[in-house]
Amino acid sequence: MVAATPNTIHLAAEEDSSKRRQILDGARKVFMDLGFDGASMNEIARSAGVSKGTLYVYFADKNRLFEAIVQEEALAHGQVVFNFDPGRDVETTLREFGNAYIGLVCRPGGGSAIRTVMAIAERMPDVGRRYYENVLEKTINRLADYLQAHVRSNDLAIENCQLAASQFHQMCQASLFLPFVFQAAPAPSAERIAQVVESATRMFMAAYRAKPA
Repeated sequence: MVAATPNTIHLAAEEDSSKRRQILDGARKVFMDLGFDGASMNEIARSAGVSKGTLYVYFADKNRLFEAIVQEEALAHGQVVFNFDPGRDVETTLREFGNAYIGLVCRPGGGSAIRTVMAIAERMPDVGRRYYENVLEKTINRLADYLQAHVRSNDLAIENCQLAASQFHQMCQASLFLPFVFQAAPAPSAERIAQVVESATRMFMAAYRAKPA
């Protein structure tokens, strides 16, 4: 019997990661095309180019597979860096955040995971809750912390920073996110996103800018 070398272990790990990626990419396409209910393990195996036996080695069922895709979506959001340095100007920070965030959630193809989560959240509340907590709530909390820092420095007059952060988050989505996620409109252009975010920023500052003493 020949002992496994570090190199063979490394290659096996790379192959395992590559196969998992192959399966997830195939499953993502099936979920996008057919939705959660329409997707089957047979169809996912065919799309991924693997045997059904190989598919079950990595994922016990399509619930686990979809949860892995949702987790990837959360990681993708987490890798986008929003600059919430408390020393930065509020209006500049809000504009940059709004443009980056809406560009992320309304990117071409980016609505499929959101649509599917929305469709199955009632049946699989844990998936819906985790998606909200790991994708949406974390971003709102970071913005709320940034706003709180500027309340302390008397730049803003906000009683509830969590509410204010949610309000700005929603204002940036106005006329963009819902038409996109329900496929009533294509992904918005960068110019259109900038227009909506600029309007949201002006409205936010009009409501919450601290008045001179």
